[in-house]
Amino acid sequence: MNFSRRFILGGALAGLASPALPEPPTTSPRPFPRPATVLQARSAQATEALIEAANLGGKVSFSVFDLRSGHMLESRFPELSMPPASTAKAITTLYALDRLGPAHRFSTRLIATGPLVGGQIEGDLVLAGGGDPTLHTDHFAAMARDLRAAGVTGVSGRFLVWGATLPYAREIAHDQPEYVGYNPAVSGLNLNFNRVFFEWKANGAGYEISMDARSDTVVPRVNSVRITVVERDMPIFAYTEKDGHEEWTVAVTALGKGGGRWLPVRLPELYAGDVFRTLAHALGITLPEPEQVRSMPGGTVLAQHDSAELPTILREMLRYSTNITAEAVGMSASGAGSIAGSGRAMSSWLAERGIEGTDFACHSGLDIETRAGAGALAAALARLGPAAGLRGLLRPFAMPEKSGVVPLQVFAKTGTLNFVSTLTGFISPPGGAELAFAIFTADEPRREAAGPVEAPTGSRSWINRSKTLQQQLIARWGKAYGA
Repeated sequence: MNFSRRFILGGALAGLASPALPEPPTTSPRPFPRPATVLQARSAQATEALIEAANLGGKVSFSVFDLRSGHMLESRFPELSMPPASTAKAITTLYALDRLGPAHRFSTRLIATGPLVGGQIEGDLVLAGGGDPTLHTDHFAAMARDLRAAGVTGVSGRFLVWGATLPYAREIAHDQPEYVGYNPAVSGLNLNFNRVFFEWKANGAGYEISMDARSDTVVPRVNSVRITVVERDMPIFAYTEKDGHEEWTVAVTALGKGGGRWLPVRLPELYAGDVFRTLAHALGITLPEPEQVRSMPGGTVLAQHDSAELPTILREMLRYSTNITAEAVGMSASGAGSIAGSGRAMSSWLAERGIEGTDFACHSGLDIETRAGAGALAAALARLGPAAGLRGLLRPFAMPEKSGVVPLQVFAKTGTLNFVSTLTGFISPPGGAELAFAIFTADEPRREAAGPVEAPTGSRSWINRSKTLQQQLIARWGKAYGA
């Protein structure tokens, strides 16, 4: 599970805008009643001054809980339903750990439906997915070596791919640009976060282009996903499917001299089979083109890859905000038949624990229809986070040196969509206090007006102002409640 940051986040290069990362909202629990104090009145005045100075427009809500008493210390519109964006992944982490257990692993198998005779499988070879969202090309390369070590050189029957462990979804969220790599299909057989790498280089007369499934060690070409450079200005990318192949076109005016980016895969099982077939061929194993099946054939397991244990997967998910990981672990935890149904199951799970008012439409926060209140998110962290060890899975959140509180430890999950910026986590101020918090900011009318684009005008500066406000609020809470 040692992924390089390049492998996880590799994306838009050479003149193509880097992708925005989207997220959703919900509602919050009833706060514990607490008498007003002079400190709280002054804090409210200071908070409103900070919010006014941020000049965000839209709406701002937050909630802060004391972990020792369970009391809500401070809040602003804690029940306001807003998009939580990727902070939803913190709830998905709690849900998956509770439902699957920390020892859970995902298994991907190669299964022979008949005996091995003289190097040939007398029957079919099945590549069977187990819902692993972290499967990548190097794992397939190792499985191909294991297959060759078992004496396999070919099959008399078919090469089948099966991913019905999880329900198929063509995309996670419907309102994202079609070509962004963070919004791919989801299946029970997922490779490279269901992304394919498109690389181009000007050669004088045109472009040398390729589609591959690169890892840190190998770069297998991909045949099931194709791309063509066309003479147009817009759209930058266009997508169709034909005869089991994915067909992209890209506008020549967007390419420049050279570069590369990850594109989403919509037919993940055929893509995975294509890549494995290429890797197997390099080892002298001849396989026919992959065929997708919905019913799992029985047989003998010849090779198997097991993922890391769940906490390692979730830590990487929280660090790199991988949407497909959230959806795969969430659906594995719920057993629901769709992403939306699984999100509803997670909301019900929270409600059973006394945290009401969330409306999850997915597990990653990418779908803008996911809603939550800052009070609900902060309450979930305060009530459920310590027992689950959530703080240790979250990434340290760097505070500016001039924050005014030293040392101030913050472990948090960020969330970002166009004109949406959220933050949730834990604060450890001096004095031994432990706080859980959630901050939501969103200008949804401005987001809707911008439409499904990667980097609308003004979005970057808006998000920067929101992040500054978040840091200011955390610093103030550290001072106010640290003693």
